[in-house]
Amino acid sequence: MADTPKNRASYPPIEPTDTPTFPQLRLVVLFSLLSGVILAAAQGSLLVSELALLHSLAAQLAAGDILVGDRGFGSFPVIVWLKVVRQVDFLGRTTRRVDGRRRLRRLGPNDWLLTWKASPSCTSPWLSALVQALLPTQMTLRAVKGSCYQKGFRLRRVTVVTTLLDPQLYPAQEILQAYLRRWQLEMCLDDLKTSLQMESLRGRRPETLQREMYARLIAHNLVRCTMAQAASQHAVPLERLSFKGSLDAVRHFAHAMARAHSRVRRQRLWKLLLQTLASDLVPERPGRREPRAVKRRKNKYPRLDAPRHKFRDHLKRHDRRKISRLRKLGLM
Repeated sequence: MADTPKNRASYPPIEPTDTPTFPQLRLVVLFSLLSGVILAAAQGSLLVSELALLHSLAAQLAAGDILVGDRGFGSFPVIVWLKVVRQVDFLGRTTRRVDGRRRLRRLGPNDWLLTWKASPSCTSPWLSALVQALLPTQMTLRAVKGSCYQKGFRLRRVTVVTTLLDPQLYPAQEILQAYLRRWQLEMCLDDLKTSLQMESLRGRRPETLQREMYARLIAHNLVRCTMAQAASQHAVPLERLSFKGSLDAVRHFAHAMARAHSRVRRQRLWKLLLQTLASDLVPERPGRREPRAVKRRKNKYPRLDAPRHKFRDHLKRHDRRKISRLRKLGLM
């Protein structure tokens, strides 16, 4: 975000440094795995952990939900809090080493029940002391290990832990497939940052920044809901609809709808919009490679890595040649 005194006071860096840095905002979002719609969001500075932001979204989680999270959320306090307090099941990787030889029971090939105990060094400052005292110190979890090889993926095999213990109701292969679908939510984040240009916010005050951020989140949900309606009415796979193409179509049709003089005309344009989205499908790309790389070339200008009054600009080529000639002549 913009480097202003108000933004820096509301979003300070983790460690004070003399190197100029831009204020950064931390955002935790609950997505719908079915449609990619944002269900809830919490934001804070880098001094607020992602676990604390997830705890602030507890009211948005209903009993019986299944939360698919990345490795940062696969800790014992988070899993036991979700299961015991919120009655929400968890599915994801974990930072803890899973040893199948210490299993409680074998459910199938690479499918075990484990007993997890709370680590003495594990702290949960985002939980109140009363809640921590009421949480159990051990619980039974299920670990599923399998292959997830796809082009562009760094991992070849993953071990997923979950509180879904019934192997008949939740087969191991479906649990792995559900975790692999989490990558679609990473692409939703990419749509927010790239297509909706949310990577850099331009507001000069925290209030303006929040309005700018939530305006983009609302626009994201608007496009996602339009895509879901088009896929439902015209019986096409939702994954085959392009977010960028849908965003461009909504922008163009919005101007025509604003100039329409009757409700019937707007309804016709809306039906035509849904038909346009359903007819413009992206090619079927199973296992498409999505490397962790940027396409845009870096700027030729150097970074401002010092305060402005101490920064020394790089001399231009003709200035360097002039200084070199003066030094050879002994004039410098």
